[in-house]
Amino acid sequence: MKAGRASAPKAQEVWAPLPRGRFTGIDWSAPGALDRSDPYLAWAETTNFSGFRDANGMPADPQWLPLLIELLPGHGVVDLVAASNPTWLQVPMVYLGLGSSLRFCTAKVRRGFFNALKKGGALHGMVARYDLGLPVGHQARPLDRHAGDGTPPPPAPTQVSGNVTVVIDNGLALAHADFLSGPQHKTRVAAFWRQDETVGPHGRATATLHPEPLDPARAGPAPVDMGYGHELIRSAIQAAIQSHTQDGRVDEDALYSYWQMWEINHAANHGTHVSSLVAGPTVYTHTIGTEDSPPDWQDADDVASCNTLLVAQLDWASVADSSGGALTVSVMDALAWALARCAPDACVTINLSWGALAGPHNGSSILEAGMAQLIAASGLHCRLVIPAGNAYQARTHANVLLTGKDAAKLHWRVQPDDHTQSFLELWFEDHEDAERTLSQVLVELTPPGTTTPLPPMPIGQCGVWPSAASPQAAILFPVKSALGHPGSCALIALAPTARWFKDTVLTRAGVWQVRLINKSRRAVVVDAYVERDDVPLGVANTGARQSWLEDRHYDTSGGLGGFIDHPDNPSLVRRSGTFNDIATGAGTVSVGGVRYFASSQDPMALYSPRTPDPDASRPERKGVQKVPDRFAVSDDSAGLWGVRAAGTRSAAQVRLVGTSMAAPQIARDFVNQGCKK
Repeated sequence: MKAGRASAPKAQEVWAPLPRGRFTGIDWSAPGALDRSDPYLAWAETTNFSGFRDANGMPADPQWLPLLIELLPGHGVVDLVAASNPTWLQVPMVYLGLGSSLRFCTAKVRRGFFNALKKGGALHGMVARYDLGLPVGHQARPLDRHAGDGTPPPPAPTQVSGNVTVVIDNGLALAHADFLSGPQHKTRVAAFWRQDETVGPHGRATATLHPEPLDPARAGPAPVDMGYGHELIRSAIQAAIQSHTQDGRVDEDALYSYWQMWEINHAANHGTHVSSLVAGPTVYTHTIGTEDSPPDWQDADDVASCNTLLVAQLDWASVADSSGGALTVSVMDALAWALARCAPDACVTINLSWGALAGPHNGSSILEAGMAQLIAASGLHCRLVIPAGNAYQARTHANVLLTGKDAAKLHWRVQPDDHTQSFLELWFEDHEDAERTLSQVLVELTPPGTTTPLPPMPIGQCGVWPSAASPQAAILFPVKSALGHPGSCALIALAPTARWFKDTVLTRAGVWQVRLINKSRRAVVVDAYVERDDVPLGVANTGARQSWLEDRHYDTSGGLGGFIDHPDNPSLVRRSGTFNDIATGAGTVSVGGVRYFASSQDPMALYSPRTPDPDASRPERKGVQKVPDRFAVSDDSAGLWGVRAAGTRSAAQVRLVGTSMAAPQIARDFVNQGCKK
């Protein structure tokens, strides 16, 4: 028998260049193209926006892109509008009336915006960075009214004085008894802004290929200063309640049908539950150390139980994108809308029980910085309360100290049957010699099923694998990242591992090995954060499945002491450092969760960041927040998780779990304290 011919060794696979953006016109592989540009936009264009689907399941084909924009010091929103053309940039009018010093705003943009950012362009020396919102539905269409119309911003249809509670959430039952007062069912809601524009449900489970627009006569007109959505002010809410009241009882089913609030058909809604905790007429007792009787509802006689409410309901499509990437525009607009409806003497407490997992965790993300500056520019007395997050046991964070001439491996487990994209952010510390040091730091990726890694990626470079025509994975490693500062961030993006649509490019499930290489002589601290990827409460199944990091030293025994990090454990995967990505901004009060019945040695809810930090001795990037500012009850006990509060209908109570339930209790305390002169 003749010996067979030896096969030629397989050539090592290489990174392909990112393409030129079909929408932006940006050559994303050009030197410096990613600096201060949102890397998620570069990936979105590489994948032809396949990660974003409209109600018909078609990939997004935006005519306009929603962005959150930060301007360089010395420039304000008025300057941005004056230097732009409304044919390619439209800013909601509300941002013109919230202080001349404001340097953040949202905008709808077209290609002319990106052309104006080039050297010699009208915006080249004005825009510091920008972040992509959700490019589908009404968010990919122009605004009804905008700041470039040539008319001054109109006054808000209502102005609330005194103590004000702002809730930014989703699924709020306006006619719930918790938000009405007296036998006449007087609403406590001064204004309600609904960012959606069509009847749901949305996404893969929708029953129609042609979503029905909301009726402005019932859902309210679009607020002129925002240019989209539907707003109901107190008089309209009250009139609808009265017309649906019989024999002294509000017909909630008929009223929500009239308002076209499809989401209120669920037994539990996040926004209703949260709002009842921050503003309901009863209060959940949670005094630690008085465990003689179980926690329960008690009649409240406090300011919060009769306080005026402003409620912004986030776009459901943004909520469904649990990665949080689409929330920047929705949340910033919601905050701007609420502040514009507060009189100068208002004392404002804002509860925002939402967030994600990746980001710099030091307050420098564009949304965190934007919310802080928006509040400061408004001149109002505000407290912003945000939960600290629920992923403490989810293995979505790793902390690595790369000494000189060192390397470390991370193992990223991506699940099969994941219909959504997955993301891992690698944050590198900054120091006085950072430019020289980080120029010698490389990121190497090995796909599942192979022992041959792709070529290491240095800072300032990017690439897609195996090709721009079939993008399964990408690394985007700018010198200066729009996602935060100081230091830099390398974004690793992966395609889904399962599909409902034939045009979806798939990647491999399994363990993706990420090798961090430091060729310099100086130590570098790296934090790795896996982005959130689950299905939120009340959202039709998106097919999302959370990925995580694996380490053989990580304690999964569930034994005593097995739910916290120990300094002598060599695992790179660390619970400590897992934190809500929008809860670390300047002035933000982050809230963690504790158990009502708990050992005095460990009262913490297992999913919440804790105090004291068990990993405090570990090397960290400067300014990273790992410990919540405040704590409140989020579980009754080790065996009974969650907090009881309002269900969607007035007679119902439900139990929901998480620091989202702790945050409104702290917000309620702030409301009751008022504004101290």
